[in-house]
Amino acid sequence: MLYLSTRGAPERKRFCEILLEGLAPDGGLYLPETYPQISDATLSRLRTVYHTQGYADLAFEILSLYIDDIPADDLRALCRKTYTAEVFGTGEIVPLRHLEDGVWIEALSNGPTLAFKDMAMQLLGNLFEYELARRGEELNILGATSGDTGSAAEYAMRGKKGVRVFMTSPAGRMSPFQQAQMFSLQDANIYNIAIEGVFDDCQDIVKAVSNDLEFKRQYKIGTVNSINWARLLAQVVYYFAGYIQATESNAQKVSFSVPSGNFGNVCAGHVARQMGLPIDKLVVATNENDVLDEFFRTGVYRVRGSADTFETSSPSMDISKASNFERFVFDLLGRDGAATKALFCDALNRDGRFDLRSDPRFADAAGKYGFVSGKSTHADRLATIKATWEQHGMVIDTHTADGLKVALERRVAGVPIVVLETALPIKFAATIVEALGREPERPAKFEGIEALPKKVQVMKADAAAVKALIARECAA
Repeated sequence: MLYLSTRGAPERKRFCEILLEGLAPDGGLYLPETYPQISDATLSRLRTVYHTQGYADLAFEILSLYIDDIPADDLRALCRKTYTAEVFGTGEIVPLRHLEDGVWIEALSNGPTLAFKDMAMQLLGNLFEYELARRGEELNILGATSGDTGSAAEYAMRGKKGVRVFMTSPAGRMSPFQQAQMFSLQDANIYNIAIEGVFDDCQDIVKAVSNDLEFKRQYKIGTVNSINWARLLAQVVYYFAGYIQATESNAQKVSFSVPSGNFGNVCAGHVARQMGLPIDKLVVATNENDVLDEFFRTGVYRVRGSADTFETSSPSMDISKASNFERFVFDLLGRDGAATKALFCDALNRDGRFDLRSDPRFADAAGKYGFVSGKSTHADRLATIKATWEQHGMVIDTHTADGLKVALERRVAGVPIVVLETALPIKFAATIVEALGREPERPAKFEGIEALPKKVQVMKADAAAVKALIARECAA
């Protein structure tokens, strides 16, 4: 299995090369040359594997279609080391919870940081440690988080040999619980950097550093954001698990509703659908920062500046520049690297937008690729959280509420729809109190976390300053 860049560079690389690399040298994102196809017989076998052997072995089966430069026994062992009841709180790993007729919630937040990012990040930490040991190398991870990626990455990488984590986040824009999860970690290999700006400023810094190829090579810079293909690949597995749980036969189709900011989570669903998983619709649910909803409704992709990026009660989606969207547009344009580069490198830098309304392929977004979208506001979130509690006795977080609100609008009779849970409600307690008048449950291990000492430094949105910090710490 070889991988190519969305921006048309001729080089092809194997999985373990791109595992440690992040962005391609031309600034593009990696995708496989082709998506492996799942036949009806293979899907039946995967159904049996999941029901008889569990999630870890299902993960091995999916990952092994894309990874041929790690011995099969080693890859299976890494999957079994990652997806355990001890780490994820349940042997099912990602159980479906029935909400009402035809509507399910897939519980993805049972991991160490109570967010769906753990599903991929825990595997990524083990993959990094394995490959670095094999090479005798070190890696400096530079990441950006709007809330959950940071803590998931830090909990997955803390104490890992040969790995340092430099995590940027928008100062003051995460919930108090999210900030406490990250900033309370005192591990020597963890560095928290609060950037004076919004998430997109953090993401721009990561891309700027990654695009400085000399610095990237000298300091062995890698990424854990969903621009890293390995992380997105790990997320493909829970689409298969959700589908298998929601159906009894391969003749059935299922839709997925996915709270979306950076497009990584729903892009994994796109990959699963391209492999042949019987997904009907991929429902993109945004908050007030509705760049993606605007595109799927109109064909115009228009990024916003910091001043026009709203601070909302589903803060992990306060994003106006969706990094992973380039992967889907590359497929939409018939895998034309030059055309993709013209949009994401030229048009966005020049105009802050691109317009595919007149391109006949735009119709494929909904038709061929199954994408539909919708938007949720603060008032919608409060109403959805309240109704879900009163009608079903279930408390959901703010982002999952966005996904559920849009799912109920976009569901089709006779087709089950699975809403991907993104986090446990405690991470956004203030909004839960506003909606329900009471605090959500807090796992015992997180009691008093907000009062713990903080390890964080505040910096301006300056890639040069972040590079200087990395250089200093590597020299220490």
